[in-house]
Amino acid sequence: MATKEDVAAALAAVGYDPSTVRFGVDAYRLVYETVDPGGRPITASGLLVLPRGGEHELRTVSFTHGTTSYRSDAPSSMVKAGFASSPALTYASAGFATVAPDYLGLGAGPGLHPWMDVPSETTASLDMLRAARTFVSTTGRALGHDVLVTGFSQGASAAMGLARALQAGDDRWFRLRAVAPVSGAYDFQHAELPALLGGSLDAKSSVLYSAYLLVAWNRLHHLYDSPDEVFQPPYAGTIEALFDGSHTGPQLFAGTPDTLDALLTPHGFDMLRHPTGRLAEALRVADSTCDWTPRVPVRLYVADTDEQAAPANTDHCEATLRSHGVNPAVVNLGTPDFAGSTHLGTNVAATAAIVRWFSQPH
Repeated sequence: MATKEDVAAALAAVGYDPSTVRFGVDAYRLVYETVDPGGRPITASGLLVLPRGGEHELRTVSFTHGTTSYRSDAPSSMVKAGFASSPALTYASAGFATVAPDYLGLGAGPGLHPWMDVPSETTASLDMLRAARTFVSTTGRALGHDVLVTGFSQGASAAMGLARALQAGDDRWFRLRAVAPVSGAYDFQHAELPALLGGSLDAKSSVLYSAYLLVAWNRLHHLYDSPDEVFQPPYAGTIEALFDGSHTGPQLFAGTPDTLDALLTPHGFDMLRHPTGRLAEALRVADSTCDWTPRVPVRLYVADTDEQAAPANTDHCEATLRSHGVNPAVVNLGTPDFAGSTHLGTNVAATAAIVRWFSQPH
């Protein structure tokens, strides 16, 4: 698909570091079988990028992407270098087989995306690895046992979920070698929601994340009977349709208010400030991704000035891992910028750092 020179130029053009490019790459969209949050069979898609050279038996990087609600913004829909696909191109051009699952309901997958649903992110990621192994065998090459796991933002907790499953032996072939999540919301209840509701994060991002959480989790967990219980007019009548996978980012921005006060009813605020019942249980599941004992090297990447993922998330993850006797390295990325966002900038800066770390022996 692309020569070494083409990959380097494409990465540089979108602001990613091309200095680790060693090979050209071939990129594929895989459509594969997995399960939905209820355990029923469903298809999903993802991006597989292979280096044009290197070893016959390849080490694998799993990269899980950050939040999107528009299905065509998923990695497999953006095979050319872009924000969502450039990490996969970076790792593959450095010599790794790279898998980037789209998650359920994005890319070529049917249905609606269950945002921040770690169990389905984990199964989609694990089944993507299996599909990639099968496909790569038809190319005359092979995927080895080792998997290096990383992910950004939403994908950070997805990466931790996949890493936990791999270490637990959920697949007989693949084994976890290292994990490096970036700018995650690992503790939504005790770190992300307080910062979001307290006004210390970007106001528009806080509106979008609050809306996405309530809409997506209502579909999964039935948090409310009618949107007007939690959303103010006129948004109560339109907000759910915006998160149907067919609306672009600019459409989401245009269709939502600029402040939480204009979005949420008093009951909506109360639900997020004091979660109970189904919401509290769902948060316990989502917020458990650091509550295990990795037996591999762990690096947590963070920026103190992140305007979307509260840095306290990483503090809480580090503390939880330490409570299990794990000593993760916390890498502060400083103040990286991408399109005016430190949060997005951490994905770019961390990709450059992680590909070098993964290239060392593990």
